[in-house]
Amino acid sequence: MIALLSLVVAASSACWIRGDRADLDVRISRLDSVITTLGTDTLVVCYSRPRMLGRPIMGRVVPFGEPWRLGANEATTLTVSAPVLFGDIRLEAGSYSLYAVPEQREWRVIVNRAARRWGIPISDTVKAEDIGVVTVAVEAVSPPVEEFRIQFERNGSDAVDLVIEWDRTRVRVPIRRAPA
Repeated sequence: MIALLSLVVAASSACWIRGDRADLDVRISRLDSVITTLGTDTLVVCYSRPRMLGRPIMGRVVPFGEPWRLGANEATTLTVSAPVLFGDIRLEAGSYSLYAVPEQREWRVIVNRAARRWGIPISDTVKAEDIGVVTVAVEAVSPPVEEFRIQFERNGSDAVDLVIEWDRTRVRVPIRRAPA
């Protein structure tokens, strides 16, 4: 338990932020991180958590058919300590940014080499660093998820789903240990 707590604290402090960490408490969308293991390997996601606040989200605040940074503030990042398959994209150990192009029935989740960047704009310069795209189905959520969240759900001993939820929308991206 102490080892896991140490990993969580290390993950949170390892999240890259623009500016001074002392200013995090004045941000509207709070910084968060999630961590899991695949065997002895570690996966960490760092992201910011915007809230609905009575606004229509999917298709409005987050427009359909346009790149979205998966949260707020800095780009959402995935750090892996060993090779994994993100959907069908092979990722070597390292840090990557994630963004999505949401649609009503499916999302394209994009993996990008540029991990230490502000989340927007997702310009042609940013897109030039894209590694690959995973297309995933949209699931309905009820009741609505007020605060954007990302979590890992175990899917066997060597696999997890990266679960992204906000408003009435959920998507899952499978992640598994990469074959040698």
